[in-house]
Amino acid sequence: MRQLLIALFLLGLLASCKSAKDAQEATGHSSANFPYIEKFHEAVRLKMRGQIDDAISAFEICLTMKNNDDAVYYALSELYLMKNDLAKSAEYIEQAANLDPKNVWYIQEMAYMNFEKGEFNLAVKYFEKLLKYEPRNVEWLYGYAESLVRDGKISEAIKVFDKTEDQIGLFPELSIQKFQLYVQLKDWDNAENELLEARKLFPEDPQILAFLIDLYFQQGKQNEAIDFLKQLVEADPQNGSAHMALADLYQQNGEMELAMNEFKLAVACADIDLDTKMKVLISIYESSYKVDPSVYEILDALILTYPDQAKPYSIKGDFLLKDEKNEDALQAYRKALEFEQGQFPIWNQVMLMEYEAGKFQDLYSDSKKCLEFFPAIGTVYLLNGIAAVQIKEYQEAVDVLNVGKDFSVGDDVMTSEIYAQLGEAYFGLKKKDEGIVAYNYAVEKNKNNTLIKNNFAYRLAQSNYKLDVAEKLINEVLDTESQQPNYIDTKGLILFQKGQYDEALQNFLIAYELNPNDEIINEHLGDAYFKKGNIDKAVSFWIKAKELGSRNTVLENKINSKQFYEPQY
Repeated sequence: MRQLLIALFLLGLLASCKSAKDAQEATGHSSANFPYIEKFHEAVRLKMRGQIDDAISAFEICLTMKNNDDAVYYALSELYLMKNDLAKSAEYIEQAANLDPKNVWYIQEMAYMNFEKGEFNLAVKYFEKLLKYEPRNVEWLYGYAESLVRDGKISEAIKVFDKTEDQIGLFPELSIQKFQLYVQLKDWDNAENELLEARKLFPEDPQILAFLIDLYFQQGKQNEAIDFLKQLVEADPQNGSAHMALADLYQQNGEMELAMNEFKLAVACADIDLDTKMKVLISIYESSYKVDPSVYEILDALILTYPDQAKPYSIKGDFLLKDEKNEDALQAYRKALEFEQGQFPIWNQVMLMEYEAGKFQDLYSDSKKCLEFFPAIGTVYLLNGIAAVQIKEYQEAVDVLNVGKDFSVGDDVMTSEIYAQLGEAYFGLKKKDEGIVAYNYAVEKNKNNTLIKNNFAYRLAQSNYKLDVAEKLINEVLDTESQQPNYIDTKGLILFQKGQYDEALQNFLIAYELNPNDEIINEHLGDAYFKKGNIDKAVSFWIKAKELGSRNTVLENKINSKQFYEPQY
């Protein structure tokens, strides 16, 4: 019911701009009007930039200069509506309507505003005024009927819905709505007749059939309803609507095996479009905590029916993901992308799963491909930059992240993440100072992100550079997250680089107790024991780090020679 608001707002602004211009011309461009005109246009610009509070302030200043411009009151009403302040919004639109009581847009706004406030009796009166201007306006008729329903005037609402039907013809949704109103009145004959008439035009509409069967159940005619459906699917096995309705009945009765079989038959029928079948599967997905194995038969039947459509593969991916079959889910989403590359949600799901699974080479390729279709989405640049850093394409990461940061303006969290990855890339290129600049900006944009601070400190420690800065950063982190083993490990590495081996060893031991299976912590612990002269313990922890999958290319040399080497990754 709010679809026209933005368009109406723009119309209001144009009208207001015109009135301001007319006023200026009428006064011979009098300088007395200039402050008002300037402030009005400033307010419009602020509104268009999304600076709602600033726009409100500017429009309110306009009112101190000229308090009889209905366009300003209307603009303020719209702005307060954006802030979900219905009371203020209603106050201003009412003043606009008082200044220009014949303005149909203001009357419309008053109608919808009162509807949203729950003042349905007032909404009815304003819709009645609107319909005097345009008795056949379908949107107003519908709003009028809805207001009557909410005001408890059911019989009157049905008459208005009849008028709506006269304008647009009979269609299922409206028939169902009228049916439901008749049910409220306990007018069972008209309720049934409404659906039966609708079925003459829409004999295979599953909603009409479902409500009709539900009515039979309410009237105690359960056997007739089920028998009718069984006869129907036997006589017309390709009637997907009947299969769908019968499946729904079985589902309501808890007969899930029979229900799933009917759903399977329904998805193979040509009389039900793909979107309807998708809605059924989405309903099954949303209503189940655990995936019923038989649903995969339905999904496979859907794929068999629509082998070159993306949606069946996408919904199968959703079920597989819910079933914790992540690798199979990822393959299903990728298959969907073969047929539909213009759906960002599918791309996003694929990229996030690749990121979570550490498939950075795949993420690198897929995010690059995604940018061809969605070159203005900041998260894609971020994911591509992350992947490039992980596969050591540092210069490429710098290039793509520098482009991506322009698409994160206004989003401090994303901006922070992009600059943090820029910091990673610069450190990878051995450009420590550029890395520090990028990381400092990342911290400034999101001061509460402990992970970014930790990573910044860790890179400084790895580079043995500005260790005091690194220690300050990690101390801030540990003040809020003192039991995070990776953060404690970072503190240990900083102390290790400072030559404070006793303190470093204590930190590594604490981190090890919290996470004994982290390869980096094990290697650092070995390094500290080596510096303390305990070679046997050092080698034992280096060996464990290797077994846990350390990517340090010189770790084997450390083990074999029993000597310490700076790590190389």
